[in-house]
Amino acid sequence: MKVVLQRVNNASVTIEEKVHSSIDRGLLILLGIEHEDEKADVDWLVSKIVGLRIFNDAEGKMNLSNDELNGEYLVVSQFTLHASTKKGNRPSYIKAARPEVAIPMYEYFIKHLATISQTKVKSGVFGADMKISLINDGPVTIIIDSKNKE
Repeated sequence: MKVVLQRVNNASVTIEEKVHSSIDRGLLILLGIEHEDEKADVDWLVSKIVGLRIFNDAEGKMNLSNDELNGEYLVVSQFTLHASTKKGNRPSYIKAARPEVAIPMYEYFIKHLATISQTKVKSGVFGADMKISLINDGPVTIIIDSKNKE
């Protein structure tokens, strides 16, 4: 399971020209699920994300978590995070989980994040053609892979 976290001043998901979800200050989470992922991957990632200190404190140091600032979360499914570009110019998505696996994991991720976090969790719609707007704060963008716990 991979996530791309973006610290944002605001972000929104638009579907069919209507804003579906939006957040103010917080984290935009692009979530890629692969077929081998399990609930343990979600549990580890959610714990890591909620505790991640990537917001500035009063002295301008990245020392605060999203929850400490009462920031919001916006979770968007993105199977393309598992693109393989090893061969040719057309990416392969063979590692990305099929919907029958990915949808329950995506829903579990959102529910678990909402349970563990102290703040609001919003989301996109799995499989929808979404337009994502954001103002990246910093910019701060972090990639985390549950299979490569660095």
